[in-house]
Amino acid sequence: MHTLFLLNPTAGKTDCTQQLPQQINAAAARAGLAPEEYTIRITTHAGHARELARAAAAGAQQAGEPLRIFTAGGDGTFNEALTGAYGFAGTAVGCLPYGSFLRTFGTREEFLDLDAQLAGGAVPIDLMQTNLGLSATICAAGLDAQVAYGIPKFRRIPLCGGEVSYLLSIVEQLCGHIGRRVEYTIDGETFAVDCLMCAICNGRTYGGGFCAGPEAQPDDGWLDVFIVRKVGRLTIAKLLSMYKNGRHFQNGQLVEAAKPYFIYRRAKQVTLRPVDGRGPIVATADGECAPCDRVEIALHPQSARVLLPKAAYERFCAQRENAASAVTR
Repeated sequence: MHTLFLLNPTAGKTDCTQQLPQQINAAAARAGLAPEEYTIRITTHAGHARELARAAAAGAQQAGEPLRIFTAGGDGTFNEALTGAYGFAGTAVGCLPYGSFLRTFGTREEFLDLDAQLAGGAVPIDLMQTNLGLSATICAAGLDAQVAYGIPKFRRIPLCGGEVSYLLSIVEQLCGHIGRRVEYTIDGETFAVDCLMCAICNGRTYGGGFCAGPEAQPDDGWLDVFIVRKVGRLTIAKLLSMYKNGRHFQNGQLVEAAKPYFIYRRAKQVTLRPVDGRGPIVATADGECAPCDRVEIALHPQSARVLLPKAAYERFCAQRENAASAVTR
């Protein structure tokens, strides 16, 4: 088995390539990996992780050799590697502690442990096919996606780092027109809603830690769909706090305080389109963000393999065994 590490120097607050290669080399030595059994590559442009992952996966398949790919660079880099590896059964993709993906499975500390990463294992998960490409976590549209879409222009302003740019983008959106009339088709059910935003969840968190799908399971063959109704500006802060911290959903249902503001469905296929005559709606999925006239999401069950560190891997396997036992009892 070969192991490929893909490092993105431009993602996050610091350049991960300054110290991470040395840490990888040390962990690989402790794990008994010979130098020829692993490779460290640094990405140089958008899409590079996808290119490297696909080439490595194709080569490993041709050689009949399993391949592990670990990414360091956030949701976008992980998504690129996952997309590049898609369709290659012998390849599994994991992430070092950068991005939203890890929060569905464990803690940052678990994913920080390179020894645990190399001692972990691969598990099958569902993927979403969307207009914006494959997604392992959440496809969202509306206010939160508009905020993400607006961040890059503020980053070009001197002294505007990631957090400042994020706050400025929020202010810009709240000062503009809030809410869209959107038509949803969810597993054949069609209805229109004046909504603030929506999240179609295969994973639990996105966008810097927003826990949109607190109980979403990325291997259960279902999507958790949350639609947030349009509300006034005075209500938005309370609503976003509930949404960010995952307090809107417990034990398989919306909590009472959330019911006036949220619509919840479980689904396998979701389509949405704006019907208010105001043009495209902004959508985002695993680091990709763009205006769309129509957003289509279809679930592809058990179509990817992802790597988890040892503790998270053992916990995931135990949960699956318990769920299987509960079904057979």
